[in-house]
Formats: sequence, C-alpha cells, structure tokens
Amino acid sequence: MTLLDIQNLSLAFGSTQALAGASLTIDRGEIVALMGANGAGKSTLVKILSGLHRADSGRILWNGNDYRADSPAAASAQGIITVHQSTDVVGVAGLSVADAVLLNQFVDRRQPFFLSKRSVRRQAAAVLAEAGFDLPLDRDFGDLGTADRQMVAIARALSNKAQLLILDEPTASLSAREAGRLYDIVRRLRDRGLGILYISHRTADLDALADRVVVLRGGRNVGAFARPVDFDAAIEAMIGRPMTAARPHRRDQFGRAVLELQGARLLSDSPPIDLQLHAGEVVAITGVLGAGKSRLLSTLFGLERFAAGNALLDGTVFRPASPADALARGVVMAAADRHRSSLMPPDWPGESIAATISLPHLKKWYPSGFLFKGRETREGEKAIRRLGIKAPGPKASVWSLSGGNQQKTVLARWEAEPSRLLLLDEPFQGVDVGARQDIIAAIRAHADRATLIATSDPEEALEVADRVLVMERHALKAVARTTAADRQKEEYVP
Repeated sequence: MTLLDIQNLSLAFGSTQALAGASLTIDRGEIVALMGANGAGKSTLVKILSGLHRADSGRILWNGNDYRADSPAAASAQGIITVHQSTDVVGVAGLSVADAVLLNQFVDRRQPFFLSKRSVRRQAAAVLAEAGFDLPLDRDFGDLGTADRQMVAIARALSNKAQLLILDEPTASLSAREAGRLYDIVRRLRDRGLGILYISHRTADLDALADRVVVLRGGRNVGAFARPVDFDAAIEAMIGRPMTAARPHRRDQFGRAVLELQGARLLSDSPPIDLQLHAGEVVAITGVLGAGKSRLLSTLFGLERFAAGNALLDGTVFRPASPADALARGVVMAAADRHRSSLMPPDWPGESIAATISLPHLKKWYPSGFLFKGRETREGEKAIRRLGIKAPGPKASVWSLSGGNQQKTVLARWEAEPSRLLLLDEPFQGVDVGARQDIIAAIRAHADRATLIATSDPEEALEVADRVLVMERHALKAVARTTAADRQKEEYVP
C-alpha cells in the first residue's frame, strides 16, 4: 500500500529553483534511497515533508489524503519524522537515555503533569524493547557515542508512532561495525511495516538497504533504479558525467620525504609507528572509530603529543607545541567536524566564503592590522573558479552552501598559501560524489606537498589515495596500494 506519494513538487528561493517537478512514492515496508549531488534538492524535499518549507506547486498524498504540515511537530503528529545527521539536537549532557527517548512526550499535554523517574524508565524501556535496542536507560546522554545517539533518535521517533522515518546521512560518522548495526535496525523497522526514506552518499549503505533508488539532479528526477541497483549508472545520472571521467590520475613517482615518523607512539602502551610521506603523495588511513586515525592527525597538528619516538618534517625534528607552531612549519589541517572547527557561526563577522578562506592567514596578509577586503575577495573568487564552488560570489555566507561546497571552501583556505603537509580528517562527510571528485582533484593537484587523510570509509580511502594504511588500536596494521586505473586493491601486506 502506498504510504507517501509526492507529485511534481516545485519550490524556488528567489532565482534559485530548488525543486523543479520532483516526484517520489514510498510504500509501507519499503526502503527508498534518495541520491543526488549537493544542491540537487534532497534537503529541500525533506524540509517540505518535515514542515519547514511549503512547495510552490505540486501535491503530496499521505495515506491517500492531501498532506499539509507547517512545522516538524505537525509532521511528527501525522507520523513523518526525520532523524538528522547531527545528533546534537537529540539530547544534551546531563539527560539520561530514558529522558532523551521520551523528550518529546514531556511537552505533550496528554501526559500527567508529574512523571516519576520510575514511570519514565518504564515507558522508555518499553519503547527500546519494542525496537530491539539495547541501551542503558540511566546512562548520561553526553557519554554516548554517535551510533548510540542515532539509536536514541530512532527510538524517540518510534515512541511518537512514526509511519515514515526519514534518515539523513545516518552513517556519516559511524564505523563499519556501527553502520552494520544500523543496517540491522533499519531492516527490522522496514519488516515491521515502516516506510523509510534513506538519504546517503555512500553506495555501501544503499547497496545494503535500498529496495529502490531515486536520483535527483537540478531539483528533478533523472533516474530510478530497482534492486539490484546499477550504482555506476545511478552515480552517472547523479553527477551528469561518466564515472571514468571523474577518476583522478595517480603518480608513479614522488618527491623527497616530507614527513617521517620513527618509532612514534600515540599512547605510552601502543605499538610504534614508522611512516614516510613524500611530496606529491596522498596517503589515507582507514579503520574503525577510535582506532587512532584522528589522534595521529591531531598530534601532527600540535593538539596532542607523541608519547615516544620522533617526527621529522623535511628532515628536521618536528614537535609542534600548538597548531600555531604547526602552521608556521607549513602543516595545515581540516578537522572532521567542519561546522565546529572551520566555520564561523551564522550571522557572525567572518562567515562569508572570502572571510572563511582568509581567517588563518590574517596576520600574514594584513601585518599592519588593517583588513583590505579586496585581497579577501580576490582569493574567494579564485577559490570559486578553481574548486567549482557553487555560490553567487565570495561574499556569500558559507552557511548558505551545500555540504560539499562548504568543504571545498575549507579546502580553499589551505590552498590559498603554500603548505608542506595537508591533514584531512573525514574530508568527505556529507559530500556528494560530484563534489568529492572535485575535492579529490584539488588534493591531488600538488606535487610539492604530502597529504595525509583519515577516513572511516575504505572505499573513499581507495578512491583518493596512492597508499591506504589500516589503523587498529593506535597502530598501523596493514597497507594496501591502489592502482592508477581502477582503484583495485592489492593484497594487504603486514
């Protein structure tokens, strides 16, 4: 039975046509994946369903009746609930898991004015048991990892009697093991009769879960694929060009060593790390969350200290006491959470594309203390052209950009000045395939610096890198080498 029927939705924001006749159907007990490049209209479609936007034209049928919602609360009351990529809005430190699961019900006037802790625990336990989740009810929400926070968000949706669950990039911050756990949960929910709209840039997610895949480009449908999904065809429909044209060429030879690690230990009891990175070389480290990938990058950027061993940069001892020390030596870093680490808050001074790029270079670019906007504007214009940032101009707010274009802006910051070592932590989170190829091309364009990337996704690692290092428990366990033509993986070598 058809649960949701979206017919020819259109919505424009000024001169920007966000949706241009998009259509979609979801049946009960079906997982429909929505693919599309950043800016294709996925988020706009979800916001219409969530009650945050209203379409200019088109029709939505919900259980056979016309659907209207002017707020997320109104959408939730009708059974349409969105679980967003960020779990920051699910709960806060100091709140128990039981409280977080039932949070929406605390403002429900049908609930008793006074709720005992025992009653809250009993209701939350019933919700979690029905979903098949195993979460500690009394644990502080602030102590939960991303995967458990996702489960709390899904459990809350179920407590609100969701009929359609919209999952927006749910595995973006999960390890492979945690993603597999989420897959099991999503399949169980489908088997119980829920309709699920699943949005992800990861083909592994869609291959594991999707009953059907719908592709948007430019706000309109450009492809629909039934299982088994031809993902090469789906991706080509999404980006509008052949996949083979997007794959970067890999170098056969590299320059001299830029970074050398000699017996470096991330923890006092962890195995030593020996590693060389050369000019022009891109090396990716993959492994589960907590394996030590991010810690290695943070240590190289002066946020942590090696417990033992030596690091050499261009042949001289490298022990940065702070990020400022690292920057002075030409070591730059884009951290995993760009919203917190790389972007100024919305409506603050410095939240434009140009200002975002210039922020770490202010002292060098403006030694007298006077800001000359012309320099910022020129650098922003160059970045827009070089990286293909989709924006009206360098003065546009970074918060008006899609995730992929935000990430391009963060990368442009470190393209604006020469560097010796580029550190990228999860650079493809929330980035579509088209934008990812643009970013990969920019990363690989430099023959005079080394690049070290941390990613939890082995496919991303193989796509971007000349070498892939596997990290486990703060130690490098294995190496895979990528081929120039087709990203095939050689046998792992200890």
